[in-house]
Amino acid sequence: MCTNYAAARRDRLFRHFGIEPPDSPWRDEIYKDYAAPIIRRVDGVRRADLATFGMVPRKHIPPGVRVFDTMNARSETLGEKRSFSGAWKRQQLCLVPCEAFYEPCYETGKAVRWRIGMANGEPLAIAGLWREWEEPAVEEGEVARTYSFTMLTVDADAHALMNRFHKPGDEKRSVVIVPPVEYENWLASRSMDEARSFLRLLPAQELAAVEEPVVAKAKAPV
Repeated sequence: MCTNYAAARRDRLFRHFGIEPPDSPWRDEIYKDYAAPIIRRVDGVRRADLATFGMVPRKHIPPGVRVFDTMNARSETLGEKRSFSGAWKRQQLCLVPCEAFYEPCYETGKAVRWRIGMANGEPLAIAGLWREWEEPAVEEGEVARTYSFTMLTVDADAHALMNRFHKPGDEKRSVVIVPPVEYENWLASRSMDEARSFLRLLPAQELAAVEEPVVAKAKAPV
């Protein structure tokens, strides 16, 4: 699972993914409801757009409904969960370009944040789903369209690296990293069965994980 990641930088979007970056800026670290780039296939061409992290943004959860998280979607139940099933059946697939993603490790007895990225230092792309929302526009009578996304996860219990994360006793899961040679094929998948063939984990040796140093907070002036 992943609820926090480092988004790909503008220069890396162009150099590694061959995509023109969106005009609007985005933050280095992305959390729930933050906007970040996703890569979609539109009319046969790859493009990058800003989208909100979490398939159902908080502002679109109806009043009176308990707030729920949709940053990650279990691959096993994509066709069953209302938040994801429509996008999955329509094959609204995307890539989430990242520098790295973060997971908690409890091997010391407490949660320690680890940064996971590619062993070769290149950016990575996580398999995701996107959906479109209609928003009130500035001009009366017009409609603005925005996007949101979720990351797809698979079982990681047998993975030599990704099974080290999350609380003891919790199910071990991981986001799916799409290899560069499969970017286009993933985005162009024509069926749910074809898309499922991409939902697998990279070998542990292709990844690098490091403990994030604890940054001491500066004391307030007396």
